[in-house]
Amino acid sequence: MLAFANAHAMNSLVHSVPFFDALHSADMVLRDGSGMATLFKLLRLDPGRNLNGTDLIPRLVREFDGRCIAFFGTQEPYLQRAVQAGERELAPRSRFVSAHGFHDNGVYVGMALLHKPALIVLGMGMPRQENVAAALRASITFPCLIVCGGAIIDFLGGKTPRAPLWLRQKGLEWLYRLAIEPKRLFQRYVIGNPLFLSRALRLASFRRS
Repeated sequence: MLAFANAHAMNSLVHSVPFFDALHSADMVLRDGSGMATLFKLLRLDPGRNLNGTDLIPRLVREFDGRCIAFFGTQEPYLQRAVQAGERELAPRSRFVSAHGFHDNGVYVGMALLHKPALIVLGMGMPRQENVAAALRASITFPCLIVCGGAIIDFLGGKTPRAPLWLRQKGLEWLYRLAIEPKRLFQRYVIGNPLFLSRALRLASFRRS
């Protein structure tokens, strides 16, 4: 189980013990975003590389070319468009299975047990995808990488455009996403980013005391 931690994840786990448990149980958690780099620096830790899922997951899909891959998440027509993009651009030798992101956990477990994908990409958003990932890992008995992918299926399916490269390089993709989806992302970024910074400063102060 591979997950990503960003400022939104940190804000979310404050209010959800099941999400905290699911994220904490992941086999690997990668830093995603400049907010987490700020947190690490405040704690006097090396932030390491920024390995956001939007850039990393397509590379992972390419590595699994030739093996069964599952995309679980988002909704039609974006899900099918993402599958087509995967078949055309990322893993042309793979067999893809897919399901939208609004089923009960048992549906995804059943599909995984039936098709035995080597890679499962979840695109359901936090905290749901982490809970689904934990349920899948508890049920699967064959080798499989389960990736908590956030908006990656939406990106592949053309629902959500990427920010220009120069904005991504400056760590400002969140600002671009806020500009194109202000209503949905207002709470996450306009309220959430200052809240995350406030919590990061308090944590750093506590650690130094």
